[in-house]
Amino acid sequence: MNEFVPKLLTRFPMARWYPIPLRLIVGFGFMQHGFAKLSRGPGAFVAILQAMGVPAPQLMAWSTILTELVGGLAVLLGAFVTIVSVPMMAVLLTAMVKVHLPYGFSSIKLLAVTATGAQFGPVGYEVILLYVACLAALVMGGSGPFAIDGVISKRLDASLAAGAGETSR
Repeated sequence: MNEFVPKLLTRFPMARWYPIPLRLIVGFGFMQHGFAKLSRGPGAFVAILQAMGVPAPQLMAWSTILTELVGGLAVLLGAFVTIVSVPMMAVLLTAMVKVHLPYGFSSIKLLAVTATGAQFGPVGYEVILLYVACLAALVMGGSGPFAIDGVISKRLDASLAAGAGETSR
């Protein structure tokens, strides 16, 4: 953790809890997208990637689905967040460039309001940037309380301290 975070935590005791809602929404969001691709059948996603000219669409489809499911679960649990954020950001930035960029920034494009409800147009890249910002915040500030990363860090620190005690004798 950087030097600023401990000062922030002493000034604002509730600040230590900020990662929890980030982990919940990012983890759940990624897993939901992965499950959606599986429920429609991975072949449908392969066809979409092929139509967009993505190389090795079969491999990329499964890589994306696994990144969304495994990465989403890892973020939800606060496990290996720094590591899983790399492929997760790659998926996000690829989606932004290949799909959302032509539609501009806004995620809300109200086309009309009809008797059946609001009709919306294509989604821009706003939500993609929000996910990227959340992942960046978790990488820079840590996974927070109730995170597997914290348990791993404590065990690693304890084993390093025990090892340092043995070498100083």
